Amino acid sequence: MSAADYQVVIVGAGPTGLMLSNLLGRYGVRTLIIERLHELIDYPRAIGIDDEALRSMQAVDLVDKVLPHTVPHHMVRAVNSQGRVIAEMAPQTDEFGWSRRNGFIQPLVDRVLLAGLDRFPHVEVRLGHELLKIEQTSEQVACTIQDVGSGQVTRVTAEYMVGAEGGRSFTREWLGANFEGVTLPDRCLVVDVADDPLGTPNAIFGADPVRSWATFGLPHGIRRWEFMLGDDEDNELAESDAFVRGLLTDHVRSPERLNIIRRRVYTHNARIASAFRRGRVFIAGDAAHVMPVNAGQGWNSCIRDAVNLGWKLAAVLNGTSSAALLDTYEVERRDHVRGMVELSVGMGKAFASRGRLREVARTVVGTAVEYLPPVKRYVASMRFKPMPSYTRGAVVTTEIHRSKSILPAHGVNRSAGRLFIQPKVSAPDGAVKLLDDVIGLRWAVLAWNNDPRRLLSEKSVEALERLGAAFVQAVPEVQREWTAANASDGVTVIGDALGRVKKWFDDKPYSVLFLRPDRVIAAECLAVEADRTTEKLLDAISYLA
Repeated sequence: MSAADYQVVIVGAGPTGLMLSNLLGRYGVRTLIIERLHELIDYPRAIGIDDEALRSMQAVDLVDKVLPHTVPHHMVRAVNSQGRVIAEMAPQTDEFGWSRRNGFIQPLVDRVLLAGLDRFPHVEVRLGHELLKIEQTSEQVACTIQDVGSGQVTRVTAEYMVGAEGGRSFTREWLGANFEGVTLPDRCLVVDVADDPLGTPNAIFGADPVRSWATFGLPHGIRRWEFMLGDDEDNELAESDAFVRGLLTDHVRSPERLNIIRRRVYTHNARIASAFRRGRVFIAGDAAHVMPVNAGQGWNSCIRDAVNLGWKLAAVLNGTSSAALLDTYEVERRDHVRGMVELSVGMGKAFASRGRLREVARTVVGTAVEYLPPVKRYVASMRFKPMPSYTRGAVVTTEIHRSKSILPAHGVNRSAGRLFIQPKVSAPDGAVKLLDDVIGLRWAVLAWNNDPRRLLSEKSVEALERLGAAFVQAVPEVQREWTAANASDGVTVIGDALGRVKKWFDDKPYSVLFLRPDRVIAAECLAVEADRTTEKLLDAISYLA
C-alpha cells in the first residue's frame, strides 16, 4: 500500500472542521480540509461562546484574535409577560480562565479559525470542493471530491477522515448511522439587526404565554431577536417585511427604520447519531449531534468534539498510542452531548413554551428562586450546565488508596475525568500567566509541593517524555524561586500567584495530577502512588512502548 496523500482529511469548514484543522496543524499532522461553499457563511448564526471554547481558542494561539468579537460575562434574564424577572444567569466565575458565558459573532470567529490555518504549511484548505464518495481499506480512506466550479473530480487518500459537514452529513449516511431523536414542533423566527437600536449589552428571554421571545445584545452593534411562531404562521408569512416589523413593534420604535441583515425561520432538532465512527472514518459536530439553541451549546459542543478527537488522532499518528485510543472518542463524547441536548430541550420547555399554566408555573418558580439564596446562586452561576465528566475512556478511575492522614470525607471528592482549573500562576520567569500558557498544548504531570520527576521511576519518566509531557511542580509563590533553584532538570516550577491552585488541592485526597492535552484530568493520586498510576494511565491511553 502506497503512502497516503494526507494523514487526515476533514470534510466541512464549519467550527468543528476549522478547530480540528488548527489543532492538527499545531501537532504537525498533514491535513486537508475541504468545504463545498466557496466562502464561509457570513451571517450571524451561533451567538454564545463559553469558557471551555475560549480555552480551546487559547490552546491554538487564537484567543487574542477571537476576543474582540465577544461580549464577556453575557448576562441572561428571563422575564414573564409582566416584565418580572423570574430567573437570572450571570456567572462571574472564571475557573477555566475565561468568562463562563460570552456573546459572540460566529462568522467572524470562524474566519479567525480559517485564517489561523495559514500558519501551517502542512494544512491545505480547498474551498468550493464537495465530497462525492468514500472508500475504505484497513490502511487508508479514499475520498473522491469534486471542484464545484469546474466540475473536476479528484481522488485523495488519507490515514483517517472526519466528516464535519453539518446536520445533513453525507459521511453520517455513509457510516450507516441513524440520526436518533426528534424534530420539535415549535418553529422560531430569527431576526438579526445591524446598528443596534437598543444598545444594551445583555440578553432577555421573554417567557410570554402567547408568544415567547428573546433578544440579545451582541458585539459590533448587532442585535438579535427570536420569536416563537404559531402553527398557522407559515414560513413565507413569518419572513415577510410586514410580519417581521409587526413583531418588532413592541420592542423598538419605528421598526421600519431598522437595518435588518437577516431573517430566517428555524425548526429545532434534538438528535444524536447512533455511531460516531466506522473504521478510519469519524463524524463530529453537527454531523454527530444537533440540539435546540436554548442553552447556547451547539457551537460549543462542536468545539469540544474537535478538541477531544484532535489530540487522540495526533497521538495515534505520531505512534505513541495504538488506534484503540480512538475508540474513546465516542465513549467520552456521547454521554456529555446527550446531557447538553437534554439541557437545551429542558430550557426550551421552561422558558419558551406557551400557555397560561406554564406562565403561572414560571412565576411560582421565579418567586421561589428569588427567595431561596442557594437556588438563586445555583441558577445564576449556571451550575446546571453539564460539565465533561468521563468515567470511561482515556482516564484512570480506580479507587484511591485511603490514608489515615487524609480526611475521610475527602475520599469521595474525585476529579479524574473532569477538566482541571486554569488559574493565573507565576511562570519560571516570574511573569503571571494563565496555566495553559505555561504548560503548552501537551500532556502534563502536575504535582503540588513535590518534584514530579523524583516521584517517578526512570521507566515512567521515559514514557511520559515520549508523550511530550511537561513535568510541573506547583508551590506557594513565596517558595517559587527557592524551589526552582533546587528542582530536577526538566521540571517547570510555577508559583501559586493567587492561591487558587492550593485552594483546589485543599479538598482533594491526592496531590499529583496527570493532565491530558485537552486539560481533562486523566489520573490522580498521592505522591507515593505516582509510579503505579503512570502504568495505569499508559494502559488507559493504549500507549505503544
